[in-house]
Amino acid sequence: MSIEPETAARVAKLARIKVAPEALPALAAEFNTILGFIEQLNEVDVEGIEPMTSVTPMRLKRRADVVNDGDRQAQILKNAPDAREGFFAVPKVVE
Repeated sequence: MSIEPETAARVAKLARIKVAPEALPALAAEFNTILGFIEQLNEVDVEGIEPMTSVTPMRLKRRADVVNDGDRQAQILKNAPDAREGFFAVPKVVE
């Protein structure tokens, strides 16, 4: 798959990125480099290889699921600059 400067311009427009017309060939070349690397990764044989979460074998630390004292709503809300009806109150940011 090859990306032309026209396609790079369309991708930039969809991503809402302003790209100068003289920079489009370089952007298209960069896209082609990325796609070439992805094609190389697709050639790697990973049959029988288990997915990893880390490069070193380790287990995630787990803690016991125990009930704590909880019920500290009043203590937590006393630090809030504005609390209403048992919740943090924040200014409206969407109109």
